[in-house]
This record gives sequence, structure tokens and C-alpha cells, in this order.
Amino acid sequence: METENFEVLEEEQQPYSNDDLYNISSWGADLTFRELIQMYDEGDLIKPELQRKYVWTKDEASRFIDSILLGLPVPSIFLAVDDDERRLIVDGYQRIMSARDYVRGVFTSDEKLFRLSDKEIINSRWRGKSFEELEAEEKRRIRTTTIHAIIFEQKYPNNDTGMYQIFERINTSGKTLKPQEIRNCVYQGSFNELLFELNRLSVWRTIVGSEKEDPRMYDMELILRFFAICDIKNSDEFQEKQINLTKFLNVYMGKNKNLNDDSSTALKNRFLCVMTIARELFGQSVFRRYNEKTSKFAKSIHPITFEAISVSIYFAHKEGYDFNSIDNYSERYHELLQNDAFIDATSVRTTNVENIKQRIKIALKILFGMEYDWGN
Repeated sequence: METENFEVLEEEQQPYSNDDLYNISSWGADLTFRELIQMYDEGDLIKPELQRKYVWTKDEASRFIDSILLGLPVPSIFLAVDDDERRLIVDGYQRIMSARDYVRGVFTSDEKLFRLSDKEIINSRWRGKSFEELEAEEKRRIRTTTIHAIIFEQKYPNNDTGMYQIFERINTSGKTLKPQEIRNCVYQGSFNELLFELNRLSVWRTIVGSEKEDPRMYDMELILRFFAICDIKNSDEFQEKQINLTKFLNVYMGKNKNLNDDSSTALKNRFLCVMTIARELFGQSVFRRYNEKTSKFAKSIHPITFEAISVSIYFAHKEGYDFNSIDNYSERYHELLQNDAFIDATSVRTTNVENIKQRIKIALKILFGMEYDWGN
């Protein structure tokens, strides 16, 4: 699978199940729309940052309000408890926002007066009416209608990996969330904010080849992957034969969810330094695969090539390598991409730990003439 700017390897985006789900507790609560709207306005009920924009059309939102006014049952919503005891909307954002928009009188999508659709899909009694134009008992019906909320909380371990699996499994929107979209919902904190900031850096957008951020967050996932693989030696997975990349990135993001200012600055400088070096040494073709038959570079970034080269640059910089010592990086880059061992390590069993170590070692050797000892 491939997007416009990124090759996406589905075998690296595999879901998983583990005992963390046993540590999820859940309970039900019936909440009125008055309570939900007040909780949202006061910051006690939150939409995960950039999880979903409001996407319902005026007809869809009107149809939902029509159902409430008719007294029809409303589907349950799913909420999660975060570290600050707020309620995070796992599923149900469109329903909650539709009710909130109608009561406050402004439709989110166009910021205009919210009148119900005047089409026949809406009951004639309130067709085309705003909230203020309803009868008092109709207004009260909307405010006092209850919606059943299923609330989840993860007590242990404190890494939200079980909560990730809840987000992954509960999805009634009709559009499957990608791993980084789910992480963006679950692992909110200073690290997640840093990923957004780094994703907007001009040098990174130049490398990606687009000023527009990827809607499925593949660009942000690459930044997370860079940090996680840089530190893989310090992880439990380093001793394993194989990693599940989705879980590995989840655990790393969970451990670093609440970075302090110094750590955040250090990571920002690391990424900016490495991307600047990559752009200067290898140009616009950096992190792309090379096709010998066409003698052309691919248009899209290849995630495993990105991982190997970016981490090798970081290791070289960390060891004090002088990047101005040679000037034939373009030749070395071509040599690396056509090296049989490197091709094998970036094409077969890509989440095998030995292959991860191997492709970084090969990149360091060919690009910078450095030997790297993983110490095991």
C-alpha cells in the first residue's frame, strides 16, 4: 500500500492482543446531553487532539436531532478516563457535537445558524427550525435525553497499551483508524505535542515533499519510529527475536508520554539535526528506494530505508563523525541502496531485531565508513 508521499507496509501495522486488556475496567453511566455539553464546554470531556474533525453533514446532524425529538433510542458512546480524570471521547464525537451545536445554535462545519434540514427526512413539526424556535418541552427533551456511556479505565500497567487496543477494536465511524491516529488519541501529552511540532518543521516537510501533513499521520509515525529505533538498545524488545512494530511504538510513546522541557528540547534538536544533515548530504531522494531498471528514485519515502539511514546519521553524529570529511555521499548512497545485504535487511522480515541492527550497521559502514558494535 502506498500514499502519495509514503510507502505503507501493512505487515508492519499489525494489531496485537496481550494481557494488558485484562487490566481494563469498564462501567456504564447514563448521561444527559445537558451534562455532556457542559462537561465538553468546561474541559472535563475532551476530543483527542486532531482525532477527528466534525464530518457529519447538516442532513446527518439534523437526522440525529430528529431522532432525539422523536424519542428514539440513541446508540451508546465510549469514553476513557485519562491521567487527569477527564473523559476522553473514544467513540461518539459526531453525536455529542451535533447535539451541542444544535443547542448552542451554530453548526461547526460552517459556523452558521444551525437550523434543522427542511427536507422530508425531518419530521414536519420541526423541519427547518433552530433550537430557539422549538417549543419549551422540545428543548427540554433534547437537554434531558440520556445517552448510555461505557467508560474505560486502565489502572495497570501505566502505559495505556490496553487502552490502545480498546480504541483499535471500538470503531463505529466506518473508517478504520490507523495506528498513529490511535496513538494520537491515547497518548496525549508533551511527547505527542512534540511530534506535531516536529512534523511541521520546514526541513522535514521539504524531505517529505509536501507542505500538507498526512491525514492518516504516517509522517508523524515515521518521526516516532526514528526516536524509538534510536533507543531500541534500551528496550526489552532488543533481546527478542522479533518485534511487533505497532506494540513497540505504543510502548515507547507511552513511556515518554509526559516529557519534561529539557527532554523535549533534546529530542527536537536531535530530529532537526539529523533531518538537516540528511537533506544536505543526500538531497530530495533521501529515504527513497532506487529502481535499477528505471534508474530513478521512488517518489515516496520508504519507512525502513528512512529508519536505517536516519538512525545511522544519529549514531554517526553521536560518535563525533565529521560529515564534511568526504564529498561523495551521492555515490555512497547509491551503493547502499544497491547493496544486496542492505536490500535483504530492508525487504525481508523487516521487524526481525537482527535485521534492524544489520541494516543500520550496513548504512553506517557504507555511508560513513564506521563500524558499529551493538554490544551484545
